[in-house]
Amino acid sequence: MFASRETPDDVIEVLDIVPLQGSGGIIGPSVDAAISLAVDEINGGTGILGREVRVTTIDGGRAPHEVAREVSALLATGMVHAITGWHISAVRRAVARAADGRVPYLFATIHEGLPDEMPGVLMIGEDPQGHILAAMAWLRREYDVRRWALVGNDYIWPRATAAAVRTALADPASLVLERFVPLGTTDFAPFLADPRLDRADGVIMLLVGSDAARFNRQFAHTGRAARQVRVSPAVDETVLLAAGAEANENLFVSSSFFPDSERVHRYRRLHGPFAPQLTYFGNTGYEAMHTLRAVAETVGSFDVPRIHAALTAGAVLETPSGECRFRGNQAVQSAQIARADGVDFRILGRIS
Repeated sequence: MFASRETPDDVIEVLDIVPLQGSGGIIGPSVDAAISLAVDEINGGTGILGREVRVTTIDGGRAPHEVAREVSALLATGMVHAITGWHISAVRRAVARAADGRVPYLFATIHEGLPDEMPGVLMIGEDPQGHILAAMAWLRREYDVRRWALVGNDYIWPRATAAAVRTALADPASLVLERFVPLGTTDFAPFLADPRLDRADGVIMLLVGSDAARFNRQFAHTGRAARQVRVSPAVDETVLLAAGAEANENLFVSSSFFPDSERVHRYRRLHGPFAPQLTYFGNTGYEAMHTLRAVAETVGSFDVPRIHAALTAGAVLETPSGECRFRGNQAVQSAQIARADGVDFRILGRIS
């Protein structure tokens, strides 16, 4: 372990952006606790580049411009080495413009796969090909789900992901209903009462946090859960718990980050029995912090052009989950699909 430090030169400062309010706020505690596990493990070794890691949490549940303004002010001090976190894509786009490639920025959740990310942005979570499209293909093979309805929050990730869904469908008419709602929506009756929903075999959910939990409760209350599947890449164990076991029937989720039992054991040993559950969203944040350590150690610095050059050349990063490679700015993942089992998940197999 590191002794107490006297100078900023001995510390690697990481900004961790997680929502502390709003629709995604229920995810924040698990992500925060998972990040602290990764930091504890890193500092229990040699740190990053021989220096202790310190994390400053930024509230990513505010308006994107507010988050970006705070990040910009902190970067102006010259003391910040990297950014990571779980937050919505609208925040990521604003923060990436503010950071302007000055430090590596590891985005620790699913995303929409846009081709114009700013330099320094590294995607730890999956793009639509690796999450929702793979899950839809699996559900068609296993459950003959052919006709879909889609409900999502009204911002960049759900809308761009919905566009990817439309492009991937062989028959455009198989998407029978599509509706976007503001973050913080409490009443999903207009979607649930739409007669076109009766024609769907399944529902694609592109909703965040507490919005997803509320939708699941209302969906189950209609009696549809027994006959229509739901699928989402954005429902973690926190959302299952918030919705309640009775709301999670026939709900499928895709992710590359369902935590294994050994990691859960280490997490509980550090935080105790009353900590937030280590969810797969939290586990993505854990992976991002260890990936930051691995890429900095491989390159020998936090220099963004050098990091991109190393990843483009095929650098293999060693993380607690094994070897990690990148394709462009995207970590190469192998997603699994799980079915909700009460307020937890039962993993069914790999889908990509």
